[in-house]
Amino acid sequence: MNLDRKLAILADAAKYDASCASSGTDKRSSIGGKGIGSTEGSGICHSYAPDGRCISLLKILFTNFCTYDCLYCVNRVSSNVPRARFTVEEVVQLTLDFYRRNCIEGLFLSSGIIRSPDYTMEQVVEVARVLREEHDFRGYIHLKTIPEASPELLARAGRYADRLSINVELPTVQSLAALAPEKDGAAIRRSMARLRVSIDEAKEARRPRPVVAQPMLPPRRARAPRFAPAGQSTQMIVGADTTSDGAILSTSAALYGSYRLKRVYYSAFSPIPDAARALPLKSPPLVREHRLYQADWLMRFYGFAHDEIVPAASGMLSLEVDPKLAWALAHRERFPVDLNSAPKEMLLRVPGLGVKSVGRVLQARRVRQLRAADLERMHLPLGKLLPFVVVADHRPGRELDAAGLVRRLAPPPRQESLFA
Repeated sequence: MNLDRKLAILADAAKYDASCASSGTDKRSSIGGKGIGSTEGSGICHSYAPDGRCISLLKILFTNFCTYDCLYCVNRVSSNVPRARFTVEEVVQLTLDFYRRNCIEGLFLSSGIIRSPDYTMEQVVEVARVLREEHDFRGYIHLKTIPEASPELLARAGRYADRLSINVELPTVQSLAALAPEKDGAAIRRSMARLRVSIDEAKEARRPRPVVAQPMLPPRRARAPRFAPAGQSTQMIVGADTTSDGAILSTSAALYGSYRLKRVYYSAFSPIPDAARALPLKSPPLVREHRLYQADWLMRFYGFAHDEIVPAASGMLSLEVDPKLAWALAHRERFPVDLNSAPKEMLLRVPGLGVKSVGRVLQARRVRQLRAADLERMHLPLGKLLPFVVVADHRPGRELDAAGLVRRLAPPPRQESLFA
């Protein structure tokens, strides 16, 4: 099989993996004539897969052969799909060729399981090693690690990669047992814990030490080696079973708290050929995936707890309005908020205010009392914001109790494409 055909098969097979990003690592460049590539910027983000996902890196599988039979995976051992496998040299050459053509700034490499987890992980790590040590590649490398691989291989992966990720696959232990019985949830979390410890230790070792005046300084120690400086991430499949949004966000909150993940990615289940009867016949609405990302943002940057974002009665996020607006509408007794006096924590909960705009509000109100015209000059969405706030020349009155408020603030219906 020629290289073009392999690339077509293995790039298409990688499109289902959403946990792909290129931010947060150390800055490196080839300025000065040494090495190749850089991590300046955030990757190439203008290529899109047919299903609308943005592809920011050369995103491929080492192979789509796999000994596992996860029911939701198109590359499972029982799936009737074309198979291909790269060699280490082919992945290295593809990465360098695409970089030299100015198409990419890095590599995202995952793989099906062949022979054994250790054998597969060794091949994936070898790609990163050759790029770094033999070609002095300074671009971004994200490796998908295999939980069952040995700790030594995970440690080697962290020395060469900017970011490591281990997919938890499904949000609950019960889901994993039902749809991916060969995968071990405990092993996944053990590997995440090892990565967290290694990342924390590397950061601590590289932290500058305070200078202490001494008559004779000891020899300067070598800088500690880096270990996955962009941290670790994971991915959950949404809609492959009946797990609620509340349970999904609860799992995400636990992962963030226990392993200090940089990101949890949510991937809407896509129906696959010859699917098992346990799987749904169609994918969940993509807006559900979008709402989970919005809720995830609220947990990470807006001070929301996972259990206050989702209505307890239904356990599901609203598809009609974003989670922050839904929370505000469900807690109208806490509004309107006075933008001239409310604390930052409450400002972050006001619909229409983001983290940066809250910072601008706090800065502006130190100078004078805010008025509606000031909000307009900040380019804030007044239609969404004004029903929930008080400023010097505006008070919403009974507008919050209006029956049509939800309808007015919800985005207008949109005609679906005939080609969707």
